[in-house]
Amino acid sequence: MDRRDFLGKLFRRTGLAAGLAAASALGYFQPRRETYRTPADEPSGEKLEKPKKAVVIGGGLAGMTAAMELAKRGFDVTLLEASGELGGKLTGWDVEALGERFPVEHGFHGYFDQYYNLNELFEAARVGDVFIQAPGYPVQFRERPMEVFGRTPKMFPLNILTVVQQSESLDMIPIMANFREMLPVLDMFRYEYERTFERYDSVDFMTFCREQEIYEPFLATVLHPFSDATMNRMEVLSAAEALRYFHFYFLGSPEALGFRITKKNCMDALVRPIARMLEELGVTIMSGTKAERLLVDGGKVSGVRIGSGGTKGPLARVPSASVKESEWVSVEGTGGVPVLVTMRRGEYAAFDATCTHMGCPVSPDERTGGFFCPCHAGFFDRDGVAVSGPPESPLQRLRVTTQGEELLLDRPASGRSSESLECDYCVLASDVRGAREIVGRSDIPDSAFSASVAALGEADPYVVWRLWLDRPVTSARYPFYTVAGYAYTDSVSLFSRFQEPFVSWASRTGGSVVELHAYAIAPEDLGPDELIRNAMLGEMHHMFPETKGAGVLHDVYMRQDNFTRWAPGDHARRPVSETPLGNLYLAGDWVKVDAPVFLMEAAVFTGRLAANAICRKEALKPTPLPIVPMDGLFA
Repeated sequence: MDRRDFLGKLFRRTGLAAGLAAASALGYFQPRRETYRTPADEPSGEKLEKPKKAVVIGGGLAGMTAAMELAKRGFDVTLLEASGELGGKLTGWDVEALGERFPVEHGFHGYFDQYYNLNELFEAARVGDVFIQAPGYPVQFRERPMEVFGRTPKMFPLNILTVVQQSESLDMIPIMANFREMLPVLDMFRYEYERTFERYDSVDFMTFCREQEIYEPFLATVLHPFSDATMNRMEVLSAAEALRYFHFYFLGSPEALGFRITKKNCMDALVRPIARMLEELGVTIMSGTKAERLLVDGGKVSGVRIGSGGTKGPLARVPSASVKESEWVSVEGTGGVPVLVTMRRGEYAAFDATCTHMGCPVSPDERTGGFFCPCHAGFFDRDGVAVSGPPESPLQRLRVTTQGEELLLDRPASGRSSESLECDYCVLASDVRGAREIVGRSDIPDSAFSASVAALGEADPYVVWRLWLDRPVTSARYPFYTVAGYAYTDSVSLFSRFQEPFVSWASRTGGSVVELHAYAIAPEDLGPDELIRNAMLGEMHHMFPETKGAGVLHDVYMRQDNFTRWAPGDHARRPVSETPLGNLYLAGDWVKVDAPVFLMEAAVFTGRLAANAICRKEALKPTPLPIVPMDGLFA
């Protein structure tokens, strides 16, 4: 054998070996779908032999999921929802506009491929062909050209390299030249739950990025616009929560950057099929029914008080000297219930200022003399009667009595009677505000647990503004945009591009339906609604110049503050799913879990987690919980 043949064979063999070694290493470092860890001594029972009563409070994704899982195992489940429809943040309602009836909802939702538990809920509800794949993930910047991130390969590192390749401002050469500033980004691949929260939960994400000196183009192009979608501003978002967020959505996900959107509104596409499925399973759905408090006996929840009159003592106390003629005084009542009181022609008048649609606080409306709910543009007249928007029931008028120099505000004895629902198990799956109120009104002996729920908070207010325009948005190439660099607008959705009946309306009229979102408005920017509307309108004109001459035929403007807060230091104080009360469990995206889940997936995951804990107590086999990898690739 001559030298050339020898070297050729050597290189072929060593090249093959090197290729196999590289492939093996590459295969080892791929993110893979996992199953959330469970105790080793799993029970094997499938269904209760004799039904037991379970009450689930809250008809959002967490509550609907818990109700489904328990009903499948033979529990007699009652699902309580304060508003008239299930769905929580997926709920919707109809509005009259331009001689037609249109569905509206909380805002645009994207359903990512790694929403494993949520997608299983949709499959169980047989939602059918209601989704279309989003054509890409465009980011519209104010000061530079748009970036479009399409579907990326699932294999690491091609998923990261594809993002760089797709970006105009993330060229590989300057990235390599600034490699030191990219090292903190690579450190994100070392995500570990305990390590991450121990090191980074005390600092906000913006400070983290600045202290780590992260490569500025990567911060501006990727980290900033994507982290805003947590509905918490970078300046007040826990860095540990942000790292969990990026691990779940991209760096640790086996599914790459792909998501779906619905071809029709959330209620018809998703929520109503889930409600039908629950009814088929035997769940008793009590919508329009508010849980007042938990009845605690012997360290357990014996029942849930519903209706009015569920509080002990007066709902609120107000110094009589503070109440003036025709001036409303706002008071926080028992359990955080908002209360309004005034004097009319020498007589006191007071209302429970909780909107009867979805529990948002209402405020006096100077233009009409009535009350306005900013969450879903609901109006009540001066007597508390619902006159427009989604609310149908009137505000509850309160009884006012004088005791010395105080006014005692309470629910009227002649009001809607209260009743109790007995239960063997209870799942509290309301939003943050609802959980605080219910726990605050309940006689729970464990003060540390009550304090942990009371410490839960909401993120900065956000705005959802849907506009019917008299002309198309011709420069828009995509149905959805993430937006960066503007004072208010964080995303834009063109409903007339993907969702009925807006597609048909636009086709008939030549108009368009656009929705603008401001994810989290900083306190210094939180001015009057008219200021915010004008600013967001100007930002839309800047993004899509052809809209400058467009007329607004109709609009629905909503300002809400019901999204979960993930501020530095919050994590350590959060309550976990299991509580000191032996049969009470918590569910919702605000519950402390060590799993890499976020937003809608976190809600469904914790609903299943609570149901699984109950099943184990009854020696029933729990439902497997699929997740993205618990740890980062290089943990």
